[in-house]
Amino acid sequence: MATAGAPFALSLPPTHRLESESGFSGASTVNFSRLTNKKAMFFTPARTFSMYPLVLRCGGAFDARTMKSIAVSAFAAEAELEEAVEQEKDEGGAVAVATKPKKGKAALPLKRDRSRSKRFLEIQNLRENKQEYELKTAISLLKQTANTKFVETVEAHFRLNIDPKYNDQQLRATVNLPKGTGQTVRVAVLTQGEKFDEAKSAGADIVGGEDLIEQIKGGFMDFDKLLATPDMMPKVASLGKILGPRGLMPNPKAGTVTTNVPQAIAEFKKGKVEYRADKTGIVHLPFGKADFSEEDLTTNFLAAVRSVETNKPSGAKGVYWKSAHICSSMGPSIRLNIKDMLDFKLP
Repeated sequence: MATAGAPFALSLPPTHRLESESGFSGASTVNFSRLTNKKAMFFTPARTFSMYPLVLRCGGAFDARTMKSIAVSAFAAEAELEEAVEQEKDEGGAVAVATKPKKGKAALPLKRDRSRSKRFLEIQNLRENKQEYELKTAISLLKQTANTKFVETVEAHFRLNIDPKYNDQQLRATVNLPKGTGQTVRVAVLTQGEKFDEAKSAGADIVGGEDLIEQIKGGFMDFDKLLATPDMMPKVASLGKILGPRGLMPNPKAGTVTTNVPQAIAEFKKGKVEYRADKTGIVHLPFGKADFSEEDLTTNFLAAVRSVETNKPSGAKGVYWKSAHICSSMGPSIRLNIKDMLDFKLP
């Protein structure tokens, strides 16, 4: 008896005048196999008769009466198959169903099945998924979602129409946040000669030369920003493998290689933030703390938007802004209306 999910064959003897009328002799073979989706009963030019969940493939040309006989046989085979399945279920046997193993993204758990904290599931309902919010409403929602026991950082994520693998589409710059970042920034300076005393008087937390380079090689990383004067860069080059992956390597584009050390120290202490587009063309940028007022967060956010707009790469074509989201460090993202964001003006 046939088992569920397995193809089988039904042999039919020639009917009435099949030999003389169609020129076909011998037994006709009809193959049955299950379909994966429902289809209506129909005949095709390829001599295929489809009746969910079976498919009949005929090996010769048949007339209308013969095809009618085949259809009746198919119904009988379907009834037999269902009876076999029911019998196996009654006997307690498992019905074998052949399934392909899932690969790639299909093998990942569904989003709704992934574990989330009770707190996150509650605050997630405060905003509509995929809805675009005006900037003022989004900032208000963001402050509501930041309800952890610590003060969360507020982040902006801009998806731009650029491909950083091309030199004329790379984006790396800095922005001065008017209201600061809300963080205490520890600044270290690599310099020598007269600049050594200038850096100390300007408020640098750590100042050194070759001795500081040796300490960094030994694993010393007790700073958030590392500044250097141009005359120290040949010596700093040996720190590339250590500082590069951490984003601490001094770079002229980031404003961390400068001759005006006091000004650079003051800017980073006040709230100067470095940002760059990742390999997918997305800019991730912190612009304050969740305990900032809505006005201060709006001011910082607009400063970040203006900076990204001003530093638009020369190779960027078409629509520059693809999407923009804001969120707290432990909260869901809130999508912004691009047009409202770019046209927004402070009162």
